[in-house]
Amino acid sequence: MKLKKTLMLSCFVFSILTACTKDENELAKETDTTVTNIQNPNNSIENSELEIESFIFNGLNEIYLYKADIPELQEGYFESNNDRLEFLAEAGSPEELFDDLTSSQDRFSFITDDYRRLEDRFNGVSGATGIKFGIGRISGTNNVFGIIRYILPGTSAEAAGLKRGDIFTEINGQKLTSNNFASLIENSNFTINVGYVENNQIVLTDKNVQLSDENYTENPIYISKVLEVGNRKIGYLMYNSFIGNFDNELNDAFGDFKSAGVTDLILDLRYNGGGSVETATDLASMITGQFKGEVFIKEQWNAKYQSFYESQNPEALLNKFDDRIRTGAGINSLNLSEAYILTSSSSASASELMINGLDPYINVIQVGGQTVGKFQASVTLYDSENFGRAGASEEHQYAMQPLVFKSLNADGNTDYVNGLSPDVEYIEDLNDFGTLGEEDEPLLATALNKILGRAPLNKSTEKRLDFEILGETDMNQPYYQRMYIDELPGI
Repeated sequence: MKLKKTLMLSCFVFSILTACTKDENELAKETDTTVTNIQNPNNSIENSELEIESFIFNGLNEIYLYKADIPELQEGYFESNNDRLEFLAEAGSPEELFDDLTSSQDRFSFITDDYRRLEDRFNGVSGATGIKFGIGRISGTNNVFGIIRYILPGTSAEAAGLKRGDIFTEINGQKLTSNNFASLIENSNFTINVGYVENNQIVLTDKNVQLSDENYTENPIYISKVLEVGNRKIGYLMYNSFIGNFDNELNDAFGDFKSAGVTDLILDLRYNGGGSVETATDLASMITGQFKGEVFIKEQWNAKYQSFYESQNPEALLNKFDDRIRTGAGINSLNLSEAYILTSSSSASASELMINGLDPYINVIQVGGQTVGKFQASVTLYDSENFGRAGASEEHQYAMQPLVFKSLNADGNTDYVNGLSPDVEYIEDLNDFGTLGEEDEPLLATALNKILGRAPLNKSTEKRLDFEILGETDMNQPYYQRMYIDELPGI
C-alpha cells in the first residue's frame, strides 16, 4: 500500500475556515517580493530563496495541532509579507525554523530532508542489520550495554547466530558510554562484541560479529500462534508496528485464531512504537467485532480545523469500529470481551491508542511496564499547493510530519502524557530474558498466569540485574514512536 498523500485542502476549504489577516496562500504566491536581510542589509533575498522556509511556515500555520502555542503562527502577528519573510530569513536552517515554530509540549513532530526515505519506512522498508535492541545502563554504574531483543529473519544477524538476550558493550571497537551510544548506533555497518548475562554479571566472549545494513521489508507480525494451556486456546500475537502494507497478513492471523476457536487473546506490543491509526482501528475491530459503528477514537484538531469539522463534517472526527480492512476484505473478528496487552517503556502511539480506544468497551488487562505517553497523530505535508505529494517541489526533498490532532477514546480520555500504567507490572529481567512466544517467557507467562488464575511469578529482586533503558533501535530516526493518518478527513 502506498502512503496516501493527497491532502484535502482546497481553496474552498481555506475560504471557509477562520479568516486570516492576509491569506497565507496569497502571501506565498508573491514570488516577486523582496526582503532585506536584516543580518546583511546590503543583500536582497528573493522570496523564491525561502521556498523551504515558506513551506514550513505555511504548513504549520494551517494545520499544526499546537498552533495556539506559537506567537508567530497567530493571524495578524506579521504586519506585512516583508515582515514575515524577514522572520523566515533569520532562520539558520529549515530544521531550526521548524524547531522554533513547534511547541515545547510537542515531543513528536519532525521534519525530514528526504521524504522518500520516510515513505519507505511507513511501508515497512528500511535498512536493517537484523538486530532490534535496547541500550541500557546498569543502575548505580556507568556501564552501558546493548541488549538484543529480537532478530529479524533473513538478515546478517540471523546468519551470524545472534539471539535474543545477547549483550554487546562495544560498537566498532568503541566502548558504549552514555555520551556516545546515540551516535554509535547510527552506523549502517558495524561490528559488535558478544556477551551474555549470568548471575547478575555481564560475561563477554571472544566473539565479534560484523553486521551489514541491507534493504529490508519488515513484517510487523513477528509471532502468531495458538497456545493450548489449561484446556484453553489462547491466541498470542507479537506485533511490532502498525504498518498498513501488512493489514491482510494481520487479518489472516486473526482468521487463523478464529478458525482455531481461541477464547483468549494476548497481544504483545512491548516493542511496538506505533504507526497507522487506520490499522489500529481495524485491529481493534478484529479483537472485538460486536461494536461496528461505535466510536473507537475521536479526534481533536487545532481550533481552526476543529470548528470547521464540527460544523461541516462532524463524522470526519470519528474513527469507528468497522467490519472491513482498507483493502475491502472482511475483518476476521473474535468478538472478545477481554484482551491482555503486553507493554513496556517502548510501547507508544498506536499501541497506546489500542489500549485507550478499547477500554470503554471491553476489559483490557495491561501487563508489563509503563508506556511512553503519546496520544497525538501526525500527517505528512509536502511542499505543494495543497501540501499533497502530487506537485511537490522538485527543488528539494523536504517534508514535515507535524502533529495534527490528539486522540480521545469514547469516554473522552486523553492527555496521558506520562503513559498508561499496567494492571499487572513486570519489567524484563536480563538474567531471564526468555524465548519470545514460549509459554515460560516471563512477560508472556505473567499474562498466562493471570488468565488461568495461577500464582504470579516470583518477583524477588534478589537475582535481578537492575538497569535503566537509555535508548533503542531507530531512536534517532524521524519515524520513531510515530502515529499517523494517511490523509486528512474528507471535506
